[in-house]
Amino acid sequence: MAITTNPNLKRMPDIMVSVRQLFGIDTDQQVPAFSQKQDNVPDVDDVYRFDKKTTLAILAGFAHNKRVMVQGYHGTGKSTHIEQVAARLNWPCIRINLDSHVSRIDLIGKDAIVVKEGKQMTEFKEGILPWALRNPCALVFDEYDAGRPDVMFVIQRVLEAEGRLTLLDQNEVIRPHPAFRIFATTNTVGLGDTSGLYHGTQQINQGQMDRWNIVAALNYLPDEEEVNIVLARVPAYRTDEGKKTVAAMVRMANLTRKGFIAGDLSTVMSPRTVINWAENAQIMEDLDFAFTLTFLNKCDELEKAIVAEYYQRCFDRALVKA
Repeated sequence: MAITTNPNLKRMPDIMVSVRQLFGIDTDQQVPAFSQKQDNVPDVDDVYRFDKKTTLAILAGFAHNKRVMVQGYHGTGKSTHIEQVAARLNWPCIRINLDSHVSRIDLIGKDAIVVKEGKQMTEFKEGILPWALRNPCALVFDEYDAGRPDVMFVIQRVLEAEGRLTLLDQNEVIRPHPAFRIFATTNTVGLGDTSGLYHGTQQINQGQMDRWNIVAALNYLPDEEEVNIVLARVPAYRTDEGKKTVAAMVRMANLTRKGFIAGDLSTVMSPRTVINWAENAQIMEDLDFAFTLTFLNKCDELEKAIVAEYYQRCFDRALVKA
């Protein structure tokens, strides 16, 4: 069985950057990065706000080749957090959503019929995993706790320190590129959905969970931080009155999150929803109507009364259904 030689070994991080200067975190740490932007490097979001502990955990993954899992409620920005760290390091980043339709064949590859020199022949077409292993990139598995069992066992092998992948059909062993990194985002911590909030998630083999070196918990941002993000995205609200409105919008979002965690609501407002609400309010010139279009119409009919009560608490007026 052959171990392939990787032609991409020369593509390595070539500079060290200051965590303090790049992320505004009070530490003397330096991490490797690429001096030039390459293909598949995410675009930098200049107004993105980094959570200190989560950022340090992700940077440990990049700097020391640790397997990092980021856990938290949906809408907290888990995947975006990894992408934005990669963007500032000029590190290529690929995301895969492990929904129920992603199979072992999608990850590994399959034989396909191709035409060469006018003749049909069978040729092995690699999946995303062999390609990622051969390249300097960060591979992010989104919704990790929703992956199918056959897919999870494929991933388990590459989670180990050496992380070689054996392609039995090709009689080949792939050695990972030295700058290959692997991350995951998840709503649960591998114990299944004990809260009833995330249907479709399942328990993860504890032998596999043990292979994740670092598990970071990312929660919703403090109110002031979230207000600043909305104001950065929608500059029209940068007035005294606008800031008060955005603060009330964030309070409204927090009430839905508490209701979601308590089991009173099945739909929750993420920071992304608040930004969409603010943008839609500019378009519609009506905050209440924009809220209905952005969030209320997504809610279960039986839960709309609860949402309307939250709205009245925050804005001191009744929400009229559109």
